[in-house]
Amino acid sequence: MKLAHRAALLVTAAAASLAPAASAVTAAASVSAASTPPAQASACRVTATVGVGGAPLGIAANRITNTVYVTNETSDTVSVISGQTNTVTATIGVGIVPFAVAVNRKTDTIYVTNSTSGTVSVISGLTNKVTATITVGSFPQGIATNPKTNTIYVANDDQAGTVSVINGLTNKVTATITVGSFPQGIAANPKTNTIYVANGGFPGNILSVIDGQTNTVTATVPIGTHATDVAINPRTSTVYVTNSGDGTVTVINGRTNTVTATITAGASSVAADPKTSTIYTTNGPFGTVSVIDGQTNTVTATVPVGAGPDGVTVNLNTTTVYTANNIDNTVSVLACGRQ
Repeated sequence: MKLAHRAALLVTAAAASLAPAASAVTAAASVSAASTPPAQASACRVTATVGVGGAPLGIAANRITNTVYVTNETSDTVSVISGQTNTVTATIGVGIVPFAVAVNRKTDTIYVTNSTSGTVSVISGLTNKVTATITVGSFPQGIATNPKTNTIYVANDDQAGTVSVINGLTNKVTATITVGSFPQGIAANPKTNTIYVANGGFPGNILSVIDGQTNTVTATVPIGTHATDVAINPRTSTVYVTNSGDGTVTVINGRTNTVTATITAGASSVAADPKTSTIYTTNGPFGTVSVIDGQTNTVTATVPVGAGPDGVTVNLNTTTVYTANNIDNTVSVLACGRQ
């Protein structure tokens, strides 16, 4: 079994080029960095630290209910955090080695991949109870929802490389899509009904682009080494992929499926705030979050958080960022905004 995010925390000294102050950018179009206007700094500070279960990994927020969900991989639980009080309000038992979590805010339903069980736990946000358990592929890791179509997508992290498609109304797998080797990160763009899958295996290092209407792969895009996570800015149709193998973020134009930049930044997980065009990546080995200006593709700040930050999410209504700190069993709460 491959736990990609945990492996990212064990990056060796060869990743020293990821020093917190680093902000090198390589533009695919060979545009000079000097021609890029300076980025406006983002003000982020840790305002709270919340204790959760053992080895927190995945994290997601429901901006409508102001609730945060965290998977605890060694406790086999999900911690439910109130965004208003920054306290744990419930702990939910799920499958074995819960990995990632996604929220359908329209139905207030939470989906958790259980990597060892090969299942997805379906949780009601109203009752904090598991309402269904769905069998998917081997070692499910990344998970994404399309609230517009009420469809859930699961990246099954094995050599065969598949994505399970789940109907959110029936909780049934309706399709299985072959992608690249060892898919891990996955994200859906509700505006275009397009799904992006980061395949981090060998051979791999490609992003699979899936048409959500036909459940077919329509394009593949080269990315960095050992990709672990994907985020989308639906307003600009820009896709961001974290590559733990080389400590970079690949920036992709979702309209043309071409790489537009490669940023030296976080190597673990990624989240995007479309309202501010700000990207957040976790740097597990360094205990920090990199803040990236989405307009200039430059790192504008590096913020210390807990030990071994992995999953990251942002509540778009409050501009609050949350990181799951895998080593010290906490969640860091960051207040972020534009200066």
